[in-house]
Amino acid sequence: MSSHDDTQKSIEVVRVHPHEPVGGSIIDEQGREVPITEDMVQDACRELEEHVVKPVGND
Repeated sequence: MSSHDDTQKSIEVVRVHPHEPVGGSIIDEQGREVPITEDMVQDACRELEEHVVKPVGND
């Protein structure tokens, strides 16, 4: 028996303009606050996908 609900649930996805801030900031090398954009988030996700290591033996 599964410990989670297997029914399909709908989650609304709100797309933002790629250069629009998404609500957070980072501090750059010069100490300036730089808004995090959708482009930055997508780039980080792509980089993580490239480096993911899948566990062995869990086919």
